[in-house]
Amino acid sequence: MRFLTAITTILLLLRSSPSLAFQATTTTTSFIRTPVGLSTFLSHRPSTSSFTPTPEARNRISFGPLHAAAEAGDDATAASGAVSSGGTATIPNEIFNLVKSIVGAGVLSLPAGIAAFGNAPSAVFPAIALIASIGLLSGYGFSLIGRVCSYTGGRSYRGAWDKTVGESTSWIPAVTCTFKTCCAILSYSMILADTIKALLMTAGIETTRNAALLGITGTTLLPLCLLKNLSSLAPFSLMGIAGMFYTAVAMAIRYFGGAYKLGSAAVKGGKGVKAVAAVPAGKFVADVAAKFQPKFGDLGASAALTPNVFILICMLSTAYMAHFNAPKFFIELKDNTIKRYNTVVGTSFGISVLLFALIGSLGFLTFGSASSGLILNNYSNADVLMSLSRIAVTISIVFSFPLAFVGARDGWLDVFKVPMEKRTDAVLNKATIAILSGVTLVASQLKELAFIMSLAGATLGNALIYVYPALMFRSAVKNMGEKASKGLKREVPFAMLSAMMGVVMGCIGAKMAFSLL
Repeated sequence: MRFLTAITTILLLLRSSPSLAFQATTTTTSFIRTPVGLSTFLSHRPSTSSFTPTPEARNRISFGPLHAAAEAGDDATAASGAVSSGGTATIPNEIFNLVKSIVGAGVLSLPAGIAAFGNAPSAVFPAIALIASIGLLSGYGFSLIGRVCSYTGGRSYRGAWDKTVGESTSWIPAVTCTFKTCCAILSYSMILADTIKALLMTAGIETTRNAALLGITGTTLLPLCLLKNLSSLAPFSLMGIAGMFYTAVAMAIRYFGGAYKLGSAAVKGGKGVKAVAAVPAGKFVADVAAKFQPKFGDLGASAALTPNVFILICMLSTAYMAHFNAPKFFIELKDNTIKRYNTVVGTSFGISVLLFALIGSLGFLTFGSASSGLILNNYSNADVLMSLSRIAVTISIVFSFPLAFVGARDGWLDVFKVPMEKRTDAVLNKATIAILSGVTLVASQLKELAFIMSLAGATLGNALIYVYPALMFRSAVKNMGEKASKGLKREVPFAMLSAMMGVVMGCIGAKMAFSLL
Protein backbone atom coordinates (compact mmCIF):
# COMPACT_ATOMS: atom_id res chain seq x y z
CA MET A 1 0.00 0.00 0.00
CA ARG A 2 2.90 2.37 0.74
CA PHE A 3 4.21 1.73 -2.76
CA LEU A 4 0.86 2.55 -4.38
CA THR A 5 0.46 5.68 -2.28
CA ALA A 6 3.98 6.82 -3.09
CA ILE A 7 3.53 6.72 -6.87
CA THR A 8 0.44 8.91 -6.83
CA THR A 9 1.73 11.27 -4.14
CA ILE A 10 4.95 11.84 -6.05
CA LEU A 11 3.05 12.65 -9.25
CA LEU A 12 0.82 15.12 -7.43
CA LEU A 13 3.62 16.79 -5.46
CA LEU A 14 6.34 16.91 -8.10
CA ARG A 15 4.19 19.28 -10.10
CA SER A 16 5.07 21.95 -7.60
CA SER A 17 8.75 20.89 -7.53
CA PRO A 18 10.14 21.28 -11.08
CA SER A 19 13.65 20.38 -9.95
CA LEU A 20 12.48 16.85 -9.18
CA ALA A 21 10.36 16.32 -12.27
CA PHE A 22 13.14 14.82 -14.33
CA GLN A 23 13.46 11.89 -11.93
CA ALA A 24 9.94 10.71 -12.68
CA THR A 25 10.58 9.75 -16.29
CA THR A 26 13.44 7.28 -16.39
CA THR A 27 11.68 4.15 -17.65
CA THR A 28 12.28 2.83 -21.16
CA THR A 29 10.34 0.28 -23.12
CA SER A 30 8.82 -0.44 -26.52
CA PHE A 31 5.66 1.13 -27.85
CA ILE A 32 4.37 -1.61 -30.07
CA ARG A 33 3.78 -5.21 -29.19
CA THR A 34 4.57 -7.36 -32.22
CA PRO A 35 2.72 -10.68 -32.36
CA VAL A 36 4.87 -13.02 -34.41
CA GLY A 37 3.21 -15.36 -36.91
CA LEU A 38 0.73 -17.49 -35.04
CA SER A 39 1.54 -20.46 -37.21
CA THR A 40 4.90 -20.53 -35.41
CA PHE A 41 3.39 -20.73 -31.94
CA LEU A 42 0.12 -22.54 -32.51
CA SER A 43 1.06 -25.32 -34.87
CA HIS A 44 2.97 -28.51 -34.27
CA ARG A 45 5.73 -27.71 -36.73
CA PRO A 46 9.19 -28.26 -35.22
CA SER A 47 10.92 -25.27 -33.67
CA THR A 48 14.49 -24.29 -34.49
CA SER A 49 15.31 -23.96 -30.80
CA SER A 50 17.22 -26.77 -29.14
CA PHE A 51 15.24 -28.88 -26.72
CA THR A 52 17.30 -31.61 -25.07
CA PRO A 53 15.65 -33.50 -22.23
CA THR A 54 17.67 -33.85 -19.04
CA PRO A 55 17.12 -36.40 -16.29
CA GLU A 56 16.46 -34.20 -13.31
CA ALA A 57 15.05 -30.88 -12.20
CA ARG A 58 17.32 -28.33 -10.64
CA ASN A 59 15.66 -25.50 -8.78
CA ARG A 60 12.43 -24.68 -7.10
CA ILE A 61 9.99 -22.05 -8.28
CA SER A 62 10.29 -18.48 -7.11
CA PHE A 63 7.71 -16.04 -8.43
CA GLY A 64 7.34 -13.39 -5.77
CA PRO A 65 4.28 -13.88 -3.55
CA LEU A 66 3.30 -17.01 -5.48
CA HIS A 67 6.37 -18.92 -4.30
CA ALA A 68 4.47 -20.90 -1.71
CA ALA A 69 1.83 -21.96 -4.21
CA ALA A 70 4.32 -23.04 -6.86
CA GLU A 71 7.34 -24.30 -4.94
CA ALA A 72 6.91 -27.91 -6.08
CA GLY A 73 7.02 -27.10 -9.79
CA ASP A 74 10.43 -28.46 -10.67
CA ASP A 75 9.72 -31.59 -8.65
CA ALA A 76 6.80 -32.20 -10.98
CA THR A 77 9.00 -31.52 -13.98
CA ALA A 78 11.46 -34.13 -12.81
CA ALA A 79 8.63 -36.60 -12.30
CA SER A 80 7.33 -36.00 -15.80
CA GLY A 81 10.79 -36.28 -17.34
CA ALA A 82 10.20 -33.31 -19.61
CA VAL A 83 12.78 -30.81 -18.39
CA SER A 84 14.84 -29.20 -21.15
CA SER A 85 18.20 -27.44 -21.28
CA GLY A 86 16.61 -24.62 -23.24
CA GLY A 87 18.04 -22.31 -25.87
CA THR A 88 20.68 -19.59 -25.86
CA ALA A 89 18.84 -16.49 -24.58
CA THR A 90 20.13 -15.01 -21.33
CA ILE A 91 17.86 -13.69 -18.58
CA PRO A 92 18.55 -10.00 -19.47
CA ASN A 93 17.81 -10.73 -23.15
CA GLU A 94 14.54 -12.40 -22.27
CA ILE A 95 13.50 -9.61 -19.88
CA PHE A 96 14.14 -7.00 -22.58
CA ASN A 97 12.16 -8.93 -25.19
CA LEU A 98 9.29 -9.80 -22.86
CA VAL A 99 8.87 -6.20 -21.69
CA LYS A 100 8.87 -5.19 -25.37
CA SER A 101 6.18 -7.80 -26.01
CA ILE A 102 4.00 -6.75 -23.07
CA VAL A 103 4.15 -2.99 -23.41
CA GLY A 104 2.30 -2.14 -26.59
CA ALA A 105 -0.28 0.33 -27.82
CA GLY A 106 -2.60 -0.57 -24.97
CA VAL A 107 -0.65 1.51 -22.47
CA LEU A 108 -1.83 4.76 -24.12
CA SER A 109 -5.47 3.82 -23.53
CA LEU A 110 -5.08 3.34 -19.77
CA PRO A 111 -5.86 6.97 -18.83
CA ALA A 112 -9.27 6.48 -20.47
CA GLY A 113 -9.70 3.32 -18.43
CA ILE A 114 -9.21 5.32 -15.24
CA ALA A 115 -11.56 8.02 -16.53
CA ALA A 116 -14.22 5.37 -17.11
CA PHE A 117 -14.92 5.22 -13.38
CA GLY A 118 -13.42 8.37 -11.85
CA ASN A 119 -12.86 12.05 -12.56
CA ALA A 120 -10.96 13.23 -9.46
CA PRO A 121 -7.18 12.89 -8.99
CA SER A 122 -7.58 10.42 -6.13
CA ALA A 123 -9.00 7.88 -8.61
CA VAL A 124 -5.42 7.02 -9.53
CA PHE A 125 -4.94 5.30 -6.16
CA PRO A 126 -7.30 2.34 -6.87
CA ALA A 127 -6.23 2.45 -10.52
CA ILE A 128 -2.60 1.84 -9.60
CA ALA A 129 -3.68 -0.92 -7.21
CA LEU A 130 -5.59 -2.58 -10.06
CA ILE A 131 -2.68 -2.17 -12.47
CA ALA A 132 -0.43 -3.95 -9.97
CA SER A 133 -2.97 -6.67 -9.11
CA ILE A 134 -3.88 -7.50 -12.70
CA GLY A 135 -0.19 -7.46 -13.57
CA LEU A 136 0.48 -10.01 -10.83
CA LEU A 137 -2.34 -12.30 -12.01
CA SER A 138 -1.27 -11.92 -15.65
CA GLY A 139 2.29 -12.82 -14.72
CA TYR A 140 1.02 -15.87 -12.87
CA GLY A 141 -0.86 -17.01 -15.99
CA PHE A 142 2.26 -16.47 -18.10
CA SER A 143 4.23 -18.54 -15.60
CA LEU A 144 1.66 -21.35 -15.68
CA ILE A 145 1.98 -21.71 -19.46
CA GLY A 146 5.76 -22.06 -19.30
CA ARG A 147 5.50 -24.54 -16.45
CA VAL A 148 2.99 -26.64 -18.38
CA CYS A 149 5.44 -26.73 -21.29
CA SER A 150 8.13 -27.84 -18.85
CA TYR A 151 5.95 -30.64 -17.45
CA THR A 152 4.66 -31.91 -20.80
CA GLY A 153 7.29 -31.00 -23.39
CA GLY A 154 4.80 -28.78 -25.21
CA ARG A 155 6.50 -26.33 -27.57
CA SER A 156 3.63 -23.94 -28.36
CA TYR A 157 0.43 -22.69 -26.78
CA ARG A 158 -1.56 -25.14 -28.86
CA GLY A 159 0.98 -27.90 -28.23
CA ALA A 160 0.67 -27.42 -24.47
CA TRP A 161 -3.12 -27.61 -24.82
CA ASP A 162 -2.85 -30.80 -26.91
CA LYS A 163 -0.73 -32.54 -24.27
CA THR A 164 -2.98 -31.56 -21.37
CA VAL A 165 -6.61 -30.80 -22.27
CA GLY A 166 -6.60 -32.76 -25.54
CA GLU A 167 -6.12 -32.43 -29.29
CA SER A 168 -9.84 -32.50 -30.08
CA THR A 169 -10.33 -29.02 -28.60
CA SER A 170 -7.00 -27.45 -29.59
CA TRP A 171 -8.79 -25.31 -32.15
CA ILE A 172 -10.19 -23.22 -29.28
CA PRO A 173 -6.92 -21.49 -28.27
CA ALA A 174 -5.94 -21.30 -31.95
CA VAL A 175 -9.08 -19.36 -32.86
CA THR A 176 -8.80 -17.20 -29.75
CA CYS A 177 -5.21 -16.21 -30.58
CA THR A 178 -6.19 -15.43 -34.17
CA PHE A 179 -9.04 -13.14 -33.13
CA LYS A 180 -6.80 -11.49 -30.54
CA THR A 181 -4.19 -10.70 -33.17
CA CYS A 182 -6.91 -9.29 -35.43
CA CYS A 183 -7.91 -6.98 -32.59
CA ALA A 184 -4.28 -5.88 -32.34
CA ILE A 185 -4.02 -4.85 -35.99
CA LEU A 186 -7.45 -3.21 -35.76
CA SER A 187 -6.12 -1.12 -32.86
CA TYR A 188 -3.06 -0.20 -34.91
CA SER A 189 -5.24 0.97 -37.81
CA MET A 190 -7.34 3.10 -35.48
CA ILE A 191 -4.24 4.67 -33.95
CA LEU A 192 -2.75 5.39 -37.37
CA ALA A 193 -5.99 7.05 -38.52
CA ASP A 194 -5.91 9.45 -35.58
CA THR A 195 -2.18 10.16 -35.57
CA ILE A 196 -1.87 10.68 -39.34
CA LYS A 197 -4.81 13.09 -39.28
CA ALA A 198 -3.26 15.03 -36.38
CA LEU A 199 0.14 15.20 -38.08
CA LEU A 200 -1.35 16.43 -41.35
CA MET A 201 -3.31 19.10 -39.52
CA THR A 202 -0.12 20.16 -37.73
CA ALA A 203 1.41 20.62 -41.20
CA GLY A 204 -1.59 22.74 -42.21
CA ILE A 205 -3.29 20.07 -44.32
CA GLU A 206 -6.99 19.64 -43.61
CA THR A 207 -8.21 16.06 -43.90
CA THR A 208 -10.68 13.61 -42.43
CA ARG A 209 -9.94 10.60 -40.28
CA ASN A 210 -11.14 8.14 -42.93
CA ALA A 211 -9.11 9.84 -45.65
CA ALA A 212 -6.01 9.57 -43.48
CA LEU A 213 -6.76 5.90 -42.80
CA LEU A 214 -7.33 5.03 -46.46
CA GLY A 215 -4.24 6.96 -47.48
CA ILE A 216 -1.83 5.24 -45.10
CA THR A 217 -3.42 1.83 -45.77
CA GLY A 218 -3.30 2.06 -49.55
CA THR A 219 0.11 3.68 -49.93
CA THR A 220 2.04 2.03 -47.12
CA LEU A 221 0.37 -0.78 -45.16
CA LEU A 222 -0.86 -2.81 -48.13
CA PRO A 223 2.51 -2.87 -49.96
CA LEU A 224 4.29 -3.81 -46.73
CA CYS A 225 1.80 -6.57 -45.92
CA LEU A 226 2.23 -8.01 -49.43
CA LEU A 227 5.94 -8.51 -48.85
CA LYS A 228 6.88 -12.18 -48.67
CA ASN A 229 9.99 -11.63 -46.55
CA LEU A 230 9.52 -9.36 -43.54
CA SER A 231 12.91 -9.96 -41.94
CA SER A 232 14.10 -6.52 -43.06
CA LEU A 233 11.31 -4.88 -41.03
CA ALA A 234 12.12 -6.54 -37.72
CA PRO A 235 14.81 -4.01 -36.66
CA PHE A 236 12.32 -1.14 -37.04
CA SER A 237 10.18 -2.59 -34.27
CA LEU A 238 13.00 -1.67 -31.90
CA MET A 239 12.31 1.98 -32.68
CA GLY A 240 9.27 1.59 -30.45
CA ILE A 241 11.54 1.53 -27.39
CA ALA A 242 12.79 5.05 -28.08
CA GLY A 243 9.27 6.10 -29.11
CA MET A 244 7.66 5.04 -25.84
CA PHE A 245 10.47 6.47 -23.73
CA TYR A 246 10.14 9.79 -25.51
CA THR A 247 6.34 9.74 -25.11
CA ALA A 248 6.61 9.10 -21.37
CA VAL A 249 9.12 11.94 -20.98
CA ALA A 250 6.97 14.30 -23.07
CA MET A 251 3.83 13.49 -21.06
CA ALA A 252 5.71 14.11 -17.81
CA ILE A 253 7.06 17.45 -19.04
CA ARG A 254 3.59 18.62 -20.07
CA TYR A 255 2.00 17.49 -16.80
CA PHE A 256 4.60 18.95 -14.47
CA GLY A 257 4.92 22.11 -16.56
CA GLY A 258 1.16 22.78 -16.48
CA ALA A 259 0.92 23.28 -20.24
CA TYR A 260 -2.61 21.83 -20.22
CA LYS A 261 -3.75 23.15 -16.87
CA LEU A 262 -7.15 24.86 -16.75
CA GLY A 263 -7.09 28.48 -15.63
CA SER A 264 -9.31 30.14 -13.06
CA ALA A 265 -10.52 33.71 -12.56
CA ALA A 266 -9.45 35.87 -9.64
CA VAL A 267 -11.65 36.02 -6.55
CA LYS A 268 -11.98 39.36 -4.78
CA GLY A 269 -11.64 39.37 -1.04
CA GLY A 270 -14.42 40.51 1.24
CA LYS A 271 -16.16 39.69 4.45
CA GLY A 272 -15.26 36.09 5.23
CA VAL A 273 -13.93 35.58 1.71
CA LYS A 274 -10.24 35.20 1.06
CA ALA A 275 -8.90 36.83 -2.07
CA VAL A 276 -7.52 34.40 -4.65
CA ALA A 277 -5.30 35.44 -7.52
CA ALA A 278 -6.16 34.42 -11.05
CA VAL A 279 -4.50 31.27 -12.35
CA PRO A 280 -3.54 31.46 -16.03
CA ALA A 281 -4.48 28.56 -18.26
CA GLY A 282 -1.78 26.37 -19.80
CA LYS A 283 -0.44 27.62 -23.11
CA PHE A 284 -1.94 24.75 -25.13
CA VAL A 285 -5.41 24.49 -23.56
CA ALA A 286 -7.01 26.91 -26.02
CA ASP A 287 -5.77 24.82 -28.96
CA VAL A 288 -7.46 21.63 -27.72
CA ALA A 289 -11.00 20.69 -28.77
CA ALA A 290 -13.53 21.20 -25.97
CA LYS A 291 -14.18 17.47 -25.55
CA PHE A 292 -10.46 16.83 -24.99
CA GLN A 293 -9.79 19.67 -22.56
CA PRO A 294 -9.04 18.73 -18.93
CA LYS A 295 -12.13 18.01 -16.89
CA PHE A 296 -12.23 17.00 -13.23
CA GLY A 297 -15.00 16.28 -10.74
CA ASP A 298 -15.51 14.67 -7.35
CA LEU A 299 -15.53 10.96 -8.29
CA GLY A 300 -12.35 9.80 -6.65
CA ALA A 301 -11.09 6.59 -5.09
CA SER A 302 -14.54 5.44 -3.94
CA ALA A 303 -15.73 5.37 -7.56
CA ALA A 304 -13.64 2.21 -8.00
CA LEU A 305 -16.47 0.36 -6.26
CA THR A 306 -18.78 0.92 -9.27
CA PRO A 307 -19.12 -1.55 -12.18
CA ASN A 308 -17.37 0.90 -14.52
CA VAL A 309 -14.06 -0.12 -12.98
CA PHE A 310 -14.27 -3.35 -14.98
CA ILE A 311 -13.58 -1.31 -18.12
CA LEU A 312 -10.09 -0.58 -16.81
CA ILE A 313 -9.67 -4.16 -15.61
CA CYS A 314 -10.44 -5.59 -19.05
CA MET A 315 -8.28 -3.00 -20.79
CA LEU A 316 -5.43 -4.23 -18.63
CA SER A 317 -6.08 -7.78 -19.84
CA THR A 318 -5.35 -6.51 -23.35
CA ALA A 319 -2.42 -4.38 -22.24
CA TYR A 320 -0.63 -7.27 -20.49
CA MET A 321 -1.31 -9.76 -23.27
CA ALA A 322 1.78 -11.61 -24.49
CA HIS A 323 0.79 -15.08 -23.34
CA PHE A 324 0.71 -16.87 -26.69
CA ASN A 325 4.48 -16.30 -26.73
CA ALA A 326 5.08 -17.86 -23.29
CA PRO A 327 6.24 -21.26 -24.68
CA LYS A 328 8.74 -19.46 -26.93
CA PHE A 329 10.23 -17.58 -23.99
CA PHE A 330 10.52 -20.77 -21.93
CA ILE A 331 12.09 -22.82 -24.72
CA GLU A 332 14.59 -20.16 -25.78
CA LEU A 333 15.82 -19.39 -22.24
CA LYS A 334 19.31 -20.74 -21.57
CA ASP A 335 19.35 -23.32 -18.75
CA ASN A 336 15.57 -22.99 -18.56
CA THR A 337 14.78 -24.14 -15.08
CA ILE A 338 11.44 -22.94 -13.80
CA LYS A 339 13.18 -20.74 -11.25
CA ARG A 340 15.11 -18.91 -13.98
CA TYR A 341 12.01 -18.69 -16.14
CA ASN A 342 10.00 -17.17 -13.30
CA THR A 343 12.79 -14.66 -12.70
CA VAL A 344 12.26 -13.49 -16.26
CA VAL A 345 8.47 -13.40 -15.85
CA GLY A 346 8.45 -11.66 -12.47
CA THR A 347 10.96 -8.99 -13.46
CA SER A 348 9.35 -8.29 -16.84
CA PHE A 349 5.84 -7.95 -15.48
CA GLY A 350 7.15 -5.85 -12.59
CA ILE A 351 8.76 -3.38 -15.01
CA SER A 352 5.56 -3.31 -17.08
CA VAL A 353 3.46 -2.60 -13.98
CA LEU A 354 5.62 0.40 -13.15
CA LEU A 355 5.42 1.76 -16.69
CA PHE A 356 1.66 1.20 -16.94
CA ALA A 357 1.13 2.97 -13.61
CA LEU A 358 3.29 5.90 -14.72
CA ILE A 359 1.69 6.44 -18.14
CA GLY A 360 -1.85 5.85 -16.90
CA SER A 361 -1.42 8.26 -14.00
CA LEU A 362 0.29 11.00 -16.04
CA GLY A 363 -2.42 10.97 -18.71
CA PHE A 364 -5.32 10.91 -16.26
CA LEU A 365 -3.88 13.55 -13.93
CA THR A 366 -3.42 15.84 -16.94
CA PHE A 367 -6.85 15.46 -18.58
CA GLY A 368 -9.11 13.75 -16.04
CA SER A 369 -12.42 12.44 -17.34
CA ALA A 370 -11.69 13.91 -20.78
CA SER A 371 -8.89 11.38 -21.37
CA SER A 372 -9.26 9.91 -24.85
CA GLY A 373 -9.00 6.22 -25.68
CA LEU A 374 -5.73 7.24 -27.35
CA ILE A 375 -4.28 9.78 -24.94
CA LEU A 376 -2.25 11.44 -27.69
CA ASN A 377 -5.53 12.80 -29.09
CA ASN A 378 -5.83 15.06 -26.05
CA TYR A 379 -2.69 16.99 -26.87
CA SER A 380 -2.73 20.05 -29.11
CA ASN A 381 -1.71 19.73 -32.77
CA ALA A 382 0.39 22.85 -32.15
CA ASP A 383 2.37 21.10 -29.43
CA VAL A 384 5.66 20.28 -31.15
CA LEU A 385 6.81 18.08 -28.28
CA MET A 386 3.77 15.81 -28.61
CA SER A 387 3.80 16.01 -32.42
CA LEU A 388 7.25 14.43 -32.32
CA SER A 389 5.72 11.71 -30.13
CA ARG A 390 3.03 11.13 -32.76
CA ILE A 391 5.71 10.80 -35.42
CA ALA A 392 7.60 8.25 -33.33
CA VAL A 393 4.39 6.29 -32.70
CA THR A 394 3.43 6.37 -36.37
CA ILE A 395 6.80 5.10 -37.58
CA SER A 396 6.81 2.34 -35.00
CA ILE A 397 3.29 1.16 -35.89
CA VAL A 398 3.82 1.34 -39.66
CA PHE A 399 6.79 -1.02 -39.51
CA SER A 400 5.29 -3.24 -36.83
CA PHE A 401 1.90 -3.57 -38.54
CA PRO A 402 3.02 -6.08 -41.22
CA LEU A 403 4.69 -8.29 -38.60
CA ALA A 404 1.46 -8.42 -36.62
CA PHE A 405 -0.63 -8.78 -39.77
CA VAL A 406 1.21 -11.92 -40.85
CA GLY A 407 0.25 -13.46 -37.52
CA ALA A 408 -3.43 -12.74 -38.18
CA ARG A 409 -3.28 -13.96 -41.77
CA ASP A 410 -1.43 -17.18 -40.92
CA GLY A 411 -3.81 -17.72 -38.04
CA TRP A 412 -6.83 -17.62 -40.33
CA LEU A 413 -5.14 -19.96 -42.81
CA ASP A 414 -4.44 -22.35 -39.93
CA VAL A 415 -8.03 -22.11 -38.70
CA PHE A 416 -9.33 -22.97 -42.17
CA LYS A 417 -6.72 -25.75 -42.41
CA VAL A 418 -5.11 -24.48 -45.60
CA PRO A 419 -2.09 -26.77 -46.15
CA MET A 420 1.33 -25.14 -46.48
CA GLU A 421 1.78 -26.42 -50.03
CA LYS A 422 -1.38 -24.55 -51.11
CA ARG A 423 -0.31 -21.24 -49.57
CA THR A 424 0.94 -19.87 -52.88
CA ASP A 425 1.74 -16.20 -53.47
CA ALA A 426 -1.64 -15.76 -55.15
CA VAL A 427 -3.49 -17.23 -52.15
CA LEU A 428 -1.47 -15.14 -49.69
CA ASN A 429 -2.11 -11.97 -51.71
CA LYS A 430 -5.86 -12.59 -51.83
CA ALA A 431 -5.97 -13.34 -48.11
CA THR A 432 -3.94 -10.20 -47.38
CA ILE A 433 -6.22 -7.93 -49.40
CA ALA A 434 -9.39 -9.47 -47.93
CA ILE A 435 -8.28 -9.29 -44.29
CA LEU A 436 -6.75 -5.82 -44.59
CA SER A 437 -9.90 -4.53 -46.30
CA GLY A 438 -12.06 -5.89 -43.51
CA VAL A 439 -9.84 -4.41 -40.80
CA THR A 440 -9.76 -1.02 -42.54
CA LEU A 441 -13.54 -0.99 -42.91
CA VAL A 442 -14.07 -1.67 -39.22
CA ALA A 443 -11.39 0.88 -38.23
CA SER A 444 -13.15 3.53 -40.32
CA GLN A 445 -16.37 3.03 -38.37
CA LEU A 446 -14.98 2.61 -34.85
CA LYS A 447 -13.33 5.63 -33.29
CA GLU A 448 -13.14 4.62 -29.62
CA LEU A 449 -9.92 2.70 -29.05
CA ALA A 450 -10.84 2.14 -25.42
CA PHE A 451 -13.84 0.07 -26.56
CA ILE A 452 -11.66 -2.30 -28.60
CA MET A 453 -9.10 -2.61 -25.82
CA SER A 454 -11.78 -3.28 -23.21
CA LEU A 455 -13.92 -5.70 -25.23
CA ALA A 456 -10.94 -7.67 -26.54
CA GLY A 457 -9.55 -7.90 -23.02
CA ALA A 458 -12.89 -8.97 -21.53
CA THR A 459 -13.36 -11.81 -23.98
CA LEU A 460 -10.17 -12.96 -25.69
CA GLY A 461 -7.62 -11.56 -23.25
CA ASN A 462 -9.20 -13.03 -20.13
CA ALA A 463 -9.44 -16.43 -21.80
CA LEU A 464 -5.78 -16.51 -22.86
CA ILE A 465 -4.43 -15.03 -19.61
CA TYR A 466 -6.57 -16.63 -16.90
CA VAL A 467 -8.84 -19.42 -18.14
CA TYR A 468 -6.79 -21.48 -20.61
CA PRO A 469 -3.55 -21.58 -18.55
CA ALA A 470 -5.50 -22.74 -15.46
CA LEU A 471 -7.26 -25.49 -17.44
CA MET A 472 -3.95 -26.70 -18.89
CA PHE A 473 -2.29 -26.66 -15.48
CA ARG A 474 -5.14 -28.60 -13.87
CA SER A 475 -5.02 -31.24 -16.60
CA ALA A 476 -1.23 -31.46 -16.41
CA VAL A 477 -1.34 -32.11 -12.66
CA LYS A 478 -4.16 -34.62 -13.11
CA ASN A 479 -2.19 -36.48 -15.77
CA MET A 480 0.76 -36.80 -13.38
CA GLY A 481 -1.35 -38.97 -11.11
CA GLU A 482 0.48 -40.01 -7.96
CA LYS A 483 3.67 -38.33 -9.18
CA ALA A 484 2.15 -34.89 -8.60
CA SER A 485 3.43 -33.31 -5.40
CA LYS A 486 1.16 -32.01 -2.65
CA GLY A 487 2.23 -28.48 -3.51
CA LEU A 488 0.98 -28.82 -7.09
CA LYS A 489 -2.28 -30.37 -5.96
CA ARG A 490 -2.83 -27.51 -3.52
CA GLU A 491 -2.11 -24.99 -6.27
CA VAL A 492 -4.79 -26.31 -8.61
CA PRO A 493 -7.69 -24.69 -6.69
CA PHE A 494 -5.83 -21.37 -6.72
CA ALA A 495 -5.29 -21.63 -10.48
CA MET A 496 -8.97 -22.45 -11.03
CA LEU A 497 -9.94 -19.52 -8.81
CA SER A 498 -7.96 -17.23 -11.12
CA ALA A 499 -9.83 -18.79 -14.05
CA MET A 500 -13.18 -18.11 -12.41
CA MET A 501 -12.11 -14.54 -11.73
CA GLY A 502 -11.27 -14.22 -15.42
CA VAL A 503 -14.73 -15.42 -16.41
CA VAL A 504 -16.48 -13.05 -14.00
CA MET A 505 -14.33 -10.09 -15.02
CA GLY A 506 -14.92 -10.94 -18.66
CA CYS A 507 -18.70 -11.11 -18.40
CA ILE A 508 -19.04 -7.84 -16.51
CA GLY A 509 -16.30 -6.12 -18.53
CA ALA A 510 -17.85 -7.08 -21.88
CA LYS A 511 -21.15 -5.56 -20.83
CA MET A 512 -19.51 -2.38 -19.55
CA ALA A 513 -17.33 -2.05 -22.67
CA PHE A 514 -20.39 -1.33 -24.81
CA SER A 515 -21.12 1.70 -22.65
CA LEU A 516 -18.09 3.35 -24.27
CA LEU A 517 -19.77 3.47 -27.67
